[in-house]
Amino acid sequence: MVFGSILLRAFVVAALLHATMIFADEAADRVSALEKLVETQSKQIEALTRKVQVLEGKETTNSPGRWQLPMIMIDTNGVPLTPGPRATSVAEVELPTKSAKNLPLLSAGMDGFSMSSADTNFLLRLRGILQVDSRTFFNDNPLSEGNDGFLIRRARPILEGTIFRDIDFQIMPDFAGSSPQLYEAWLNYRYRPEVQLRAGKLRGPVGLENLLLDSQLLFNERSLVTDLVPARNLGFELWGDIADGAFSYAAGIFNGDGDGRLAPNTDFGDDKVYGARVFAYPFKTSARPWLNGFGFGIGGSYSQVSSNTLGLPATTGGIVPGYYSAGQQQFFAYDPIIGPVVADGPHWRLSPQATYFYGPFGFFFEYAISHQGVLNAATLVNEQLEHHAWQLSGMWMLTGEPASLAGITPYRSFDPVNGGWGAWQIVARYGQLDVDDKAFQGFSNPATSARGATSWTAGFNWYLSKNFRFSLSYSHTDFDGGGDFNPYDPVSFVPPATVTHQNENVLFSRLQLAF
Repeated sequence: MVFGSILLRAFVVAALLHATMIFADEAADRVSALEKLVETQSKQIEALTRKVQVLEGKETTNSPGRWQLPMIMIDTNGVPLTPGPRATSVAEVELPTKSAKNLPLLSAGMDGFSMSSADTNFLLRLRGILQVDSRTFFNDNPLSEGNDGFLIRRARPILEGTIFRDIDFQIMPDFAGSSPQLYEAWLNYRYRPEVQLRAGKLRGPVGLENLLLDSQLLFNERSLVTDLVPARNLGFELWGDIADGAFSYAAGIFNGDGDGRLAPNTDFGDDKVYGARVFAYPFKTSARPWLNGFGFGIGGSYSQVSSNTLGLPATTGGIVPGYYSAGQQQFFAYDPIIGPVVADGPHWRLSPQATYFYGPFGFFFEYAISHQGVLNAATLVNEQLEHHAWQLSGMWMLTGEPASLAGITPYRSFDPVNGGWGAWQIVARYGQLDVDDKAFQGFSNPATSARGATSWTAGFNWYLSKNFRFSLSYSHTDFDGGGDFNPYDPVSFVPPATVTHQNENVLFSRLQLAF
């Protein structure tokens, strides 16, 4: 019995020893595996650390040169992107024989897409504007079939840039019409902000609203004042901004141009147009902020035209030269009962103008005189005509942004999830255009053309972001004279007779993308 008990105890001890040896072997294997795993992970961590150091530009071994990654600059504050010194946040990768100064800079933001050399002496930028409009006329002439509907008002890619640091350029075609047209194409030598020389097809120096970019207009169409100034000129212009824009000037020599016309790419005569404009903000740096936004100026031009129809106004809204309404309908035409009319003699313009901005409120005023010599080619009657126009426009930013003619950047872009609803703006305008009474003495038919137009417009603009906007406005225009209908006279079946037969009432809308 005792012997059996001793054997049982020995067997248990042996079993325990055997189990302990097995456990020890397995533990050793596990420790070995853990040591190998730790060693592997240490190597991986070391490799990852090295990669991070490379990306952060901290690697110093075997690095005789630095390579700067292309810069992606995204504008989040609505500030125009201007390539400048290398940003400190750009990663530097240590690579041999490469220099950061040789790498281009790429940018994308609210002001378009661009790329430039590292020293910013060479820059190429792509911008654009697309405007999808609607026009709805109320109680208009049944003969004016087809003027209601949707249209692509502007579709303009804009290619601009800088070469050799001081030479800027811009090319802007338009694909919205029945055929593509070149609206702007110029070179600009920028010696200093105060002294610059621009050459090519560009906006003339006479009007105020005419100088606004198409994407910055308060209304779908410009006012009646713009009927009396050329849309674009082709020539050379010396211009500059002094004291950070407190005073600006422009003076140039251009090809001949008619009122409201887009300049052709060639001239129609040997006589040139001499134009100039000065504008000042005398209190721009005043300690009284309510004075900072007051500015005033004057523009003008002079030319001599020798018997040419291209020196007369544009044919917008009709088939002969004349003046047109906010709805782009012709209400006055150089179309007498006897003989065609041509521009002949002196043609000068004068346009005083003023602006005022304070906080969310803004106003601007301009007046224009177009004094033009005309000739009836059939009767050989010559006359000096003087047409006048003026307008007053105002704006109120309901959401508090500063009023401006240089575009609106909302405090909070449209983002309903986070409570952003963009910027809201109310706009209004009143203006008149008076035609010289002598125009109806052998140069225009008083039975069809109006002697003048008085127009008011009211609406609102919703800036969902700096680049995207929705507009809605209503315009009413009264015509003085014209509008006689004669079933036996074909000229009463077309503008301006069909336009002046009643007042113009039109509802505008627009979706605009501009960058």
